[in-house]
Amino acid sequence: MNNPLIFGFALVAVDVVIWRCTTPKNEVARLLVRLCIYAAFSALLFGSGLSPFSQAPYEDSKPLHVLGQVLEIIWWLMGARLLSLALDTLLLPQTWRRQRLFSDVFGAVVFLAAVVAALGFVLELPVRGLVATSGALAIVLGLAIQSTLSDVFAGIVINTTEPYHIGNWVIIDGVEGKVLEMNWRATHLLTSQGNIVIVPNAVAAKAKITNNSRPSALHGVTLMLEITPEARPSVVLAALERALAGVRAVIADPAPYAIVKRTSIMSVTYEATAYVDDMGKKLAVTNELFDLCYRQLQAAGVELKPLGVGYSPSSPSLAQQTDPRVALLRRVEIFAALTAEELQRLAPMLSRRSYERGDTVVTPDKVLGHLTIVDSGVLSVVAEDASGPVEVTRLGPGDALGEFGLLAGMPARVTISALTSATVYQLKKEDLTPLLKDKPDVAREMCQMLSRRQDTLGKLGTPTPVAQSEQSIFQWLLDGMKKLHDLTF
Repeated sequence: MNNPLIFGFALVAVDVVIWRCTTPKNEVARLLVRLCIYAAFSALLFGSGLSPFSQAPYEDSKPLHVLGQVLEIIWWLMGARLLSLALDTLLLPQTWRRQRLFSDVFGAVVFLAAVVAALGFVLELPVRGLVATSGALAIVLGLAIQSTLSDVFAGIVINTTEPYHIGNWVIIDGVEGKVLEMNWRATHLLTSQGNIVIVPNAVAAKAKITNNSRPSALHGVTLMLEITPEARPSVVLAALERALAGVRAVIADPAPYAIVKRTSIMSVTYEATAYVDDMGKKLAVTNELFDLCYRQLQAAGVELKPLGVGYSPSSPSLAQQTDPRVALLRRVEIFAALTAEELQRLAPMLSRRSYERGDTVVTPDKVLGHLTIVDSGVLSVVAEDASGPVEVTRLGPGDALGEFGLLAGMPARVTISALTSATVYQLKKEDLTPLLKDKPDVAREMCQMLSRRQDTLGKLGTPTPVAQSEQSIFQWLLDGMKKLHDLTF
């Protein structure tokens, strides 16, 4: 007589072990195993007279009667749990399963129904009176938790309409972040500052929602720049378009653009917009675009100054007083060690050259006998690999090419062409040699600076020594410089 109870509790124990140990690991397989255990448990109860639709037998033994009642109640609760799991695992879409709202609400309803059924069938309590009383109690509780209920129903609407999913970057009610969790009460956002912001579903349902992750392959990057009204708009727009063309990660369709957004007495606001195909690129592209806008505007002669400073035609600015060639040399990294007087000596030796869009500036395997500094426009650097020509970088104002040919006689095994109309200045090797002979410390600093830029060696196709340490590259460059310029230090 005790065997049905023993086997029943043994099956319950096995089900608990499978649930807690998550064995087997596959979710569907684990559910099927638990359903088989539940089927065996049901067959055992009904076969031994322990029907969950009536009170347990063993009236003559109080302990056995209570244990039978417990098994019958467990049957109802286990069935409710497996029903909710089956719905969650087999029927719900993957996105709904991650959000947990529907499974939680359905599970709560099923468990409530199982509890009422167990009270009515197993314990034979007056369920009708209980339901009537619970209805009045539900009204009182509903009024008390009105805001929570609004979050629940708003969550149902959000999960049904799916304005965003877990993992999306969204802006909800002015808060921008990545969706980490969506539950019955709120949406959890991880902001760019690393903070968790909890937005109630009722607020999210009423707020304007911007989903930055949709469409998945198109994300906009927009910069707002306030420029002095003294600058001609066509000059500014042309400079901004060159800056947009200088960012390699920007996609061609839809095309980037620059427009005049609004004007005022103190400034003109310009908007530069570009698009990328990956949300993860937005930060890097934004920073690169800001830098290129600054350089292209400066190259176009647009003075960047505090907008509150008045304009005085009779008082030229410091930028207007400085030789633009000196300012250009100062922006080249390898000349950072030169003094103002040394830059003044080199500036007259620069020769100016212009290229139209599509013109070739450098051909592969050519050892450049001069340093080329981009003054305006955009140059494209293309290298050959096993799959064909690949663009490796783009050069804008202040960028230099040919440093390794100028200092060490190394070829740049790439093709460099003008992506837009461009103006460059060139410095011949013979013009730099006297300075290097007079200033050996400057020569060493130039080699030291180039040795830190190992990525540039690869981008420009320059052959490097087998050992890739900074010291070996420095010595390699220094030896090449001594040989090329006939230096004896």
